[in-house]
Amino acid sequence: MPSRDVVEAFAKRLEDGDFVGAILDYYTPDAATYENQGDPVVGRDKLAAKERGVLAAFKEVKAVRIGPSLIEGDHVATRWRFSFTNAEGIIRTLDEIAWQTWRGDQLIEERFYYDPKQLGR
Repeated sequence: MPSRDVVEAFAKRLEDGDFVGAILDYYTPDAATYENQGDPVVGRDKLAAKERGVLAAFKEVKAVRIGPSLIEGDHVATRWRFSFTNAEGIIRTLDEIAWQTWRGDQLIEERFYYDPKQLGR
């Protein structure tokens, strides 16, 4: 079960824009993420590489946590609002829920739930 301090530190890293650093420091080597019930991306190095690709595709990416993270045993749920600014300055927002499973103070699985139509607005 993650401590509240660890969950808050992880969230702060995202809010500070250190997305890749958060993956490298908090995810287990065999961690997996799922986007809307899609196939998983497995392995911390693959997850970090995928995140670097997302960041490279945009001029700016910002994360804002909406409300507190809810912790129940090994599970954490957090509502996020991400803003993606492209090279032309157009901003798209994505409101999502991240459902995480932790092993102690390390993240082993994360599932993201959102409406992909949000990015087309």
